[in-house]
Amino acid sequence: MHPAVLCMIAALGMTVKPENIRCEKLEARSRHYLLRMGLFKLLNLPSDMSITEHEPAGRFIPLAQIRTSAELSRFIAEMTPMLHLEAEPEQAKTLGYIVSELARNVLEHAAAESGAILCAQYYKKSNAIRIGIADTGLGMKATISQSYSVQNDLQAIQLGLMPGITGTTRREGGTEQNAGAGLFFIKSIASVNRDFFVIYSGNGFYKLLKKSSLKRMHLNADPFEDRHSKSGGFPFWRGTIVGIDITLHQTKEFSLLLDAIRQTYTEAVRDRRKARLKRPRFI
Repeated sequence: MHPAVLCMIAALGMTVKPENIRCEKLEARSRHYLLRMGLFKLLNLPSDMSITEHEPAGRFIPLAQIRTSAELSRFIAEMTPMLHLEAEPEQAKTLGYIVSELARNVLEHAAAESGAILCAQYYKKSNAIRIGIADTGLGMKATISQSYSVQNDLQAIQLGLMPGITGTTRREGGTEQNAGAGLFFIKSIASVNRDFFVIYSGNGFYKLLKKSSLKRMHLNADPFEDRHSKSGGFPFWRGTIVGIDITLHQTKEFSLLLDAIRQTYTEAVRDRRKARLKRPRFI
C-alpha cells in the first residue's frame, strides 16, 4: 500500500467521529502495517492486533498530523535522522524540500480542519522513499478559482502544477510569499529523476509517467506536455492527495536540479507575461 493511500484513509477517517467508524476484522497481510503506521492510533480506534514494535528509524515515518508551521518544522527536523540520511545531504535536502512544500500548501491554502496527514516508507531493495500527503480541505479547484477561471478539477490540477500560478493572486509569478512554485518544483524533481508522482483533487487525477533514461533532461512548464495519464472522472475527493517516490541513487545533485527548475520557472512566467501584454484590450 502506497503511503498516499494510507494518508487518504486516515484523512477520510478523521472526518468521522471514532464511534461512527466500523472496522471489519482485517484478514489482509497488510493489517499489521496499518497498525504499525499508526492508523488506529491516529483515528482513536481500538485494535485487537498486537505486534512487537521495532525502532522505525531508517524504515518508515508513521502517520503524522501537521496543523501548524511549528509542527511542520519539528517534523522536518526529525525526518532526516529517522530515514538515516545524515550522510546523504543532497537526498536529505530534496526530501526536506518536498515534504515542506507539500505541507505548506495544505496549511496555507487548503483550510483543512484536520491539517495535513503525512507518512513515508523506505524500500531498501529499490533504495526508494515513498511519501504520501492528504487533506480534506477546499481542494485545488476552489483554491485556484480565487484568482483564475477554472472549469473543472483537472484544469485546476494543470494550473496548480504550472510555474508562477497561485490561487492567492492573478499576478504572474505570484507574490513573495506565494510564488506558485512548490508543486511545479516537486513535479519537476520527479520528472528529472524519472520517479513516481500522482496528484488527486476533486474528480481530477494526474499521474506522471516515466520517460526514457536516454532522453536529455528537459522540463516542461505545462504538466500536460510531460508524458502522463489523467482523468477528470474519478470519484470525488474533498481536498487533495499527493504521492511521490524518490529513488535515492537516481537523485540528481539538488543544487543543479533547482537551478534548472528555476530557469524553466522564470522563462515560463516571462513568456506568459509577454503573451498577456500582447492581447488586445477593448476600452
